[in-house]
Amino acid sequence: MEFFCYHRDRPGSLALRTALTEQHWSYMDRYASELIARGPTLSGTDGEPTGSVHIVDLAGPAAARAFAFDEPGYQAGVYRDVLVRRWRNLLGRTMWEFPGGRTGGHRFLVLGLGSGEAADADVTAPSDRDEAPPDRDELIAYGPLLSDDASAWLGTAALVRAPDPETARAVLASDRYADVEVHRWQFGGRPS
Repeated sequence: MEFFCYHRDRPGSLALRTALTEQHWSYMDRYASELIARGPTLSGTDGEPTGSVHIVDLAGPAAARAFAFDEPGYQAGVYRDVLVRRWRNLLGRTMWEFPGGRTGGHRFLVLGLGSGEAADADVTAPSDRDEAPPDRDELIAYGPLLSDDASAWLGTAALVRAPDPETARAVLASDRYADVEVHRWQFGGRPS
């Protein structure tokens, strides 16, 4: 089962986050074969980390919660909150298989929260939006946020390469969501 985990940094926790970098990477190394995507969200002003995204394939909801809440930064108080939702990988690939590679262009997390009838469930369907969403090849990861038993749609999470936040936001039909957030994001993991 695939899960989307988003740890949002607590204000003033950058020094603690930095001190725990190696512990965080070592913890994630244990999940290397289960990770679909990972990386920090960044401030739009100074590029400082504001959170961490991890999309991971685990045995079930209990394993996903253990993954999210046993993470060293969470245990030490780096994060103010954590979103853990079941997720479905509609692209069928990992971020490492993204045709655009790890570098070049701007990358964003687009997070739409909603309820009711699923929106943006098919990335290949024609759009009735004023602006067309980015080409499928610009999507790094894409899928619905679901309840633990996958019976209820709760939103959509996408990692996308786009020239600016407005273009990234266009990947989701804003009028179908209670809220749409756009955060700068970058490929994560140990530097090569």
